[in-house]
Amino acid sequence: MTIRIGIQLHPQHADYRALREAVSTAEDLGADIAFNWDHFFPLYGDPDGKHFECWTMLGAWAEQTSRIEIGALVTCNSYRNPELLADMARTVDHISGGRLVLGIGSGWKQKDYDEYGYDFGTAGSRLDDLAESLPRIEARLAKLNPQPTRPIPVLVGGGGVKKTLPLVARHATIWHSFGDLDEFTRKSAILDGLCADAGRDPGEIERSVGVPDGDPAEVGPAFVDAGVGLFTVGVGGPDYDLTQLRSWLDWRNRL
Repeated sequence: MTIRIGIQLHPQHADYRALREAVSTAEDLGADIAFNWDHFFPLYGDPDGKHFECWTMLGAWAEQTSRIEIGALVTCNSYRNPELLADMARTVDHISGGRLVLGIGSGWKQKDYDEYGYDFGTAGSRLDDLAESLPRIEARLAKLNPQPTRPIPVLVGGGGVKKTLPLVARHATIWHSFGDLDEFTRKSAILDGLCADAGRDPGEIERSVGVPDGDPAEVGPAFVDAGVGLFTVGVGGPDYDLTQLRSWLDWRNRL
């Protein structure tokens, strides 16, 4: 199994120049994918601190970089019409030469919704909206001219057994788990069963986690044995210290 290392650059508490330099450095170091996130305000630190929008940034990264994949971890389904999001994804796919990953989730940060005028609803209603949107995104991608340069990988984040994992089984090429090793292992087995129910090979879905605490050589192998293929380091502004990314890349390179 190929092991990939990603980085999530939190687009907060920093000038854009620092983000631009961080994604360039991550690419130069050998990271496989660079993520941002889709929020309108910082998730930690000063709640009204500096923050930048997700998809305009991905367009800039698409032009700036040449090898690394790019995407959101994750796009909030509530913030954009599904057909528009499909067109945005197709466009960034072309700008990047086929390096976009369409990460998507149902949304959760109420301040974003309240400040920008979206209906927050409930966790269940937001997941129902995501279930409605994913086929619409797929249908719109099939109609666009020009077509995407490749079948755009879809990453779905979350581990809800009743609604999220069935969506992963039907629509995703990457599943991002937010749990520890025991939870990941349990949910991954459930996902395998749901893939069988949906007529999909579970091996078609790459398993992804945020990096666990500790030395990669000590904590990484157990996750690899459990089926994880993508490990993502999270880094915040204003300085974007990439020390942990280097550590995980060094471990990956020694495998």
